Amino acid sequence: MNVRYRVELSQAERAELTALLSGGKHAARKLKRAQILLAADAGTSDEVIATSVAVGGSTVYRTKRRFVLGNLEAALSEELRPGAARKLTGKEEALLVATACSKPPAGRARWTLELLAGEMVKLTEHAGLSRETVRRRLAENELKPWRKDMWCIPQVDGNYVARMEDVLDLYAEPPDPKRPVVCFDESPTQLIGEVRQPIPAAPGQLERFDCEYRRNGTANLFIFLDAHRPWRKVKVTDQRAARDFAHCMRDLADIHYPQADLIRVVLDNLSTHSPGALYEAFPAPQAHRLLRRLEFHYTPKHASWLNMVEIEIGVLRCQCLDRRIQHRQQLVAEIAEWENQRNAAAARIAWMFTTERARAKLARAYPHPNNES
Repeated sequence: MNVRYRVELSQAERAELTALLSGGKHAARKLKRAQILLAADAGTSDEVIATSVAVGGSTVYRTKRRFVLGNLEAALSEELRPGAARKLTGKEEALLVATACSKPPAGRARWTLELLAGEMVKLTEHAGLSRETVRRRLAENELKPWRKDMWCIPQVDGNYVARMEDVLDLYAEPPDPKRPVVCFDESPTQLIGEVRQPIPAAPGQLERFDCEYRRNGTANLFIFLDAHRPWRKVKVTDQRAARDFAHCMRDLADIHYPQADLIRVVLDNLSTHSPGALYEAFPAPQAHRLLRRLEFHYTPKHASWLNMVEIEIGVLRCQCLDRRIQHRQQLVAEIAEWENQRNAAAARIAWMFTTERARAKLARAYPHPNNES
């Protein structure tokens, strides 16, 4: 058999291929082509090359042909594969994007791929359009019309900035036992009971539990977190009314910090979080006595992330509450155990966001007063 394409490598090409095979990360196809060219240069037959490199004879033939008719780079690289033409033109893709961003049809909560494909058939001359074509074009434009995101848009004004910097300045203060900073919030939780007894895990088998469950009511968690020392306290109650809040503030002043002169409490703007709640729960002299030792610092509206205790609530839910807890007694016992372990471990929140960082990060959102005198 006559060899149609004879590979004769120069010394530089031979060195380049040897270096390619000796190390580095490269595509497997590129490495196989390099092996083919070196073997062909050594005079090895196509059949032996195909067997030793584990490729087909046509691959050996095409690689040698691209080298002889082109160059080394052409032989090592992939040939262009044109593929099928795009189903939608540029104008039709723009129409698809505009449709996906518009209001869905009456009776439908959102656009789906099938709905969009049908709408494009109505709006264009296409006889049909697959959902995969629609999905790919939307993916190129980073669109997922069947998904929605809900968020709170804060109004960053002078009041927002003042409250934010007030809270951040408290976090930045050195610890002072006479003037502690305590973050406070509440979080509801469900009591979920098992209908059937779960099957415990065993080697080679996951724990299994029934998808059916029994609702045993709800409970409320009041969480305290000291911003400057590794201490937290969780109080379980049946509800979170103003009286419950008032009793939490009494516990804070009389039980948890009896020696403090002034307790600075960081909390959100819930209607029950007010000094008036203490007057509704206790006689006026007692409420007045407690409020003289409490100082409330409110986070800005839609800025609960500024309350350090929100992070602690996330840890509580992840480490302790991420399971079915049937009764209030069990909930109290499990939370108390978690609380003791976390306090004993001296766990703390590493708060990194400071007033200086806020001014740098939110510079454009800060109000810009007129400096005219």
